[in-house]
Amino acid sequence: MIIVTGAAGFIGSCLVSKLNKEGFTDLILVDDFSDSEKMKNLEACLPDRQGKKYSQKIHREDFIQWLKENQRLVQFVFHIGARTDTTEFNKEIFDKLNLNYSKDLWNVCVEFGLPLVYASSAATYGLGEFGYEDNHEIIEKLKPLNPYGDSKNDFDKWAIKQEKKPYFWVGLKFFNVYGPNEYHKGRMASVIMHAFNQIQDTGLVKLFRSHNPDYKDGEQLRDFVYVKDLIDVCYFLLHHRKDSGIYNLGSGKARSFLDLVKNTYRALGKEPNIEFVDTPIDIRDKYQYFTKANMTKLESIGYPKPFHTLEEGVKDYVENYLVGKKYY
Repeated sequence: MIIVTGAAGFIGSCLVSKLNKEGFTDLILVDDFSDSEKMKNLEACLPDRQGKKYSQKIHREDFIQWLKENQRLVQFVFHIGARTDTTEFNKEIFDKLNLNYSKDLWNVCVEFGLPLVYASSAATYGLGEFGYEDNHEIIEKLKPLNPYGDSKNDFDKWAIKQEKKPYFWVGLKFFNVYGPNEYHKGRMASVIMHAFNQIQDTGLVKLFRSHNPDYKDGEQLRDFVYVKDLIDVCYFLLHHRKDSGIYNLGSGKARSFLDLVKNTYRALGKEPNIEFVDTPIDIRDKYQYFTKANMTKLESIGYPKPFHTLEEGVKDYVENYLVGKKYY
């Protein structure tokens, strides 16, 4: 039995699909399941559109107690669920859903000897003052830019300080993830999905103007990682079960928003039409102009697969999912 928290969400539902494709159907899905738009991530998938296969759905508020009572049946825990809204500034919400919930789950995994992979975030790196290396020594120094990033870094800091740890545990610092099953995310969806929608609606894509003299408009750089690469790493860790620690999970490449949008147009067979607008004042001083994951640590433990290039990932996402609003 494999646990996936956040199972109805973007990354969680893609992980469920990956596990199904590899023959794992004895899955326990954990979420709140109240969002009908998110539930489509579980109800529809390619190629048969018969929905994901699983054993049981557990509401997140009931899960910790359920796990204590059923731990003997559990083989592995993927803790993907979290409050991920970077525009939310109520620290109590993040303390409850991201920090304390994760601590409770960690402690149960310690008590019963369960392996745990959990989602951290590149938001922990803040403006990148200390670089983007998944080095435990710098975690205490990091300065995230919002309560979401703080909550993820607070848990990372707490985890590495614990004397009692799961026999195998990994925290994955997800960078800018894009791909199928993010239709429900609204404002928090990837720039690719927003670009696709703008192209379909008006033919014009609006990008933030640069307010940093070191970067031209649209040449702000991010590490964009395709969700299929991310879940392949999760699947690798399901079988690896050694070399515990916190790891970056990005593409290892820094690409511009112009690259991203031009590839979206290309996948649709259209000529680019791009306009630049001012970055909103309320986020301007916290805007990241560069992120790039150092991926040598994951490579050093034997992860073998190459990642999609931005060109490959955008093409697959647009042609096979966004066009026709298909699910993975």
